[in-house]
This record gives sequence, C-alpha cells and structure tokens, in this order.
Amino acid sequence: MDVSVILPVINERDNLVALIPHLKTVLTRLGLTFEILVIDGGSRDGTREAAAELGARVEPERRRGYAGALETGFADALGDYFLTMDADLSHDPNFVPRMWRARTQGDIVIASRYVRGGASHGPIVRKEMSRLLNEVQRFALWMPVRDLSSGFRLYRRETAAGVNIEGSSFEVQQELLSKAYGRGFSIFEVPFTYFPRGSGKSHAPLFQLAIGYIRSTINLRNLRNRPDSADYEERAFYTLRPFRRLRRRDRHRIITTWAREADRTLHVGCGSGVVTQSLNNGIGMDRNFDKLRFLSRYGIAVVCASPDALPFRDASFDCLIGSTADSPLSAADAILSEMRRVLNPGGRLIFAGPDRIGASPFGGRAKAPSIGGQTFELPPRKELEGLLSRNGFAVEEHASVAQGEEIVRCQRVAVSNASPALP
Repeated sequence: MDVSVILPVINERDNLVALIPHLKTVLTRLGLTFEILVIDGGSRDGTREAAAELGARVEPERRRGYAGALETGFADALGDYFLTMDADLSHDPNFVPRMWRARTQGDIVIASRYVRGGASHGPIVRKEMSRLLNEVQRFALWMPVRDLSSGFRLYRRETAAGVNIEGSSFEVQQELLSKAYGRGFSIFEVPFTYFPRGSGKSHAPLFQLAIGYIRSTINLRNLRNRPDSADYEERAFYTLRPFRRLRRRDRHRIITTWAREADRTLHVGCGSGVVTQSLNNGIGMDRNFDKLRFLSRYGIAVVCASPDALPFRDASFDCLIGSTADSPLSAADAILSEMRRVLNPGGRLIFAGPDRIGASPFGGRAKAPSIGGQTFELPPRKELEGLLSRNGFAVEEHASVAQGEEIVRCQRVAVSNASPALP
C-alpha cells in the first residue's frame, strides 16, 4: 500500500463527512493505493459510525491524548508512507499532491506555515504564540526546520514506525522530528497556507500547549546533545561557543591540509563531521549507521563497518584518517594492522581523536567515548609513537589543537618479519 492517512479525532463527525470523500478523490487521482485510519479518542457525536460508513478504518486510541492517537496510527498503518493531518478541515486535501511530489526531497515532508511562501490565517494571539514557540524550539534544538509544530506531514514509514513516543499531547510533533533527525533522516518543508478549522472547537488549549512544548523542548535538547545523535559532529563544527568553535575549525584545518594531496582517502570513525564532507575523493566509515545516513545526504560514499575489520582490499587508499580512541587499548594493534593493510606503501595515516567536543550551542559537556563504562583516550605521545612504530608507521609530524588534542601524521613503512603486530 502506498499511503496510510492517519486522522486523530474527537467529535469531528461533521468535518469528516466532508473530508473523507475529498481525500479519496485526491488520492485516487494520484493513482495511489491507500487507506484512511480514523483514530478515535472517545467521540460521542457519531464520529465513528460516520467514518465507518464512508469507508475509513476506525480504531480507538490505545493511549489517551494526541500522542497516543498517533502512536496507535503508526502501529496499525500498512502504507509505505504515513500522511498525518487534522480532521477539522484546516488541512486541505488538495495540498496532498504537492507533499507527495516532494517526498523525494526528504524522508519527512512538512506542510510549513513559516517558510517563505507559507502563511497562517487565524486568531492573532494564537498565530504569534505559535510562531514564537517554533523559533525558540528551532534554536534550542538546533534543528533546520521552521515549523516544528505542524501536524500536516508525510512520513516515510521507517522514520515513524517503532519510535518510542514519550509525549502525551501535541508536543509529540517536535519529538517525532527531533528523534527522526537524530537518527539521520532528512526533513523537507513545503510552503503551506493554514486556515482555521471548519466546524466545532479546537481541542488544543493555547497555554497548556505552550507549557507542554517548553517541557518537551528541555527534554529533547538533552537528547539532541548526546554524542550518538546523527548530526553531533557536524554541530560541533558550527557550535556558538567561540573557543570550542575555534578548536573544531583548527582541527579541521590541520587534518584537511595533511589529507589534501591524497588521491583517495578513507575516514574511519567519521561520524557526521565536516572533515569527511571536505574530502574531494573520500569514503566515510563508521559503526553508527544513523550518522552515515545523515552524511550520505551530501553525496558522500559511506560504509558501515568496524575498524578492526575494514571491508576493503589491500592497498586501496593513499590516505587514512582514523583513531583507536573509540576502542579499548587492547584492540589498538588489530585496528592499526587493518589500517596499514588498506594503505598503499608510503601512504599517510592521520591519527586523531574523535570529533566529540562542543556540539551543543549552549556549551553542554560531551562525554568521552566509553566501552563498558570505561573511558578511552589517546595514549600519551611517547606511548602513541611506540604503538604506531610497532605497527609499521613512522611518525612525521605532530600538531596540537588548542593544547587540548594531539594529531599525528605518519607514513606506512616496511616492517620486519619479527613484528608481532602483523600477520
């Protein structure tokens, strides 16, 4: 099935009588296979009966509230895409074809009131409060989205199915976007003009809604600033903290300058960093698939693999950017042996720690990578040089980033048969 339309409702009989036939006409004209799910929150005006007569599938919400209705819809929907919209006629079915055509532009498509070309016609207080809340959320969550609270959306199935929804009311809109973006999915906004509901009263009290949004924003900000968030390393490069921003830029300058002359480069443990984005002929590799999903939007070749089993032939690269800081020291020799194997003779290894500092625009402290509760950092310089030497690398140059991080450039050299690190 192409698309499942999910309509959360409470006492919307009159609006559904107009909406469902209109939706059927539009979706049929698009040539789509579809279903209409009406998720009922306890209507008493004949909403369920009217929806069933019009051919919709009616399901009771399994958890009270708007978030529970969406959760029910996502769990029951059969389509490859989920179209969520309000049942009060404020979301015009005639706009659906534009959203459907835009599905190739993003994993989630939003009918947006606040991008250029969009507009909102309604009570001035509600309109300005909504605009203000969206601006605050966009800044606090570091999200490239203008209308985080719009409920008129088209989700690709994997962006919403199985998501652990923690909200209870309309703040679920920003929760779904934050969690999807944190998993590396892309978001695209289509300009949309919003008009007030058809008949009946709104089920979203303004000030209660604002309080829920503020509480949710605080919780989601902590989620967004976790190092496993897909865009964490990219945000580190653009952090608003001056010292940390300078440090990230200095790190980027050193690594890209050393890698500039290489014909083909592999970045092991790339995350979503701007270093990988700056390589002209590079491949990004990481164990976190969400980060690679995010990075691939820039047209970069990416591979999900472990650094101790690189999925490349011998002598495949002229340059390799990597580290063992994300792994226990006991695994360092195995990782460096793999790095040496895939490098050309005379190839360069740029050895640096992971880009983990300063992603939060507000200066939240990032945790160092750990395994089993134990934190691993790059070893001291003398120990590091010994580690590199016994694995067939000759250190050529050291560089320090704001006296806080050591970066080493070395060359692959011949190793005697007595070396214990090589097979």
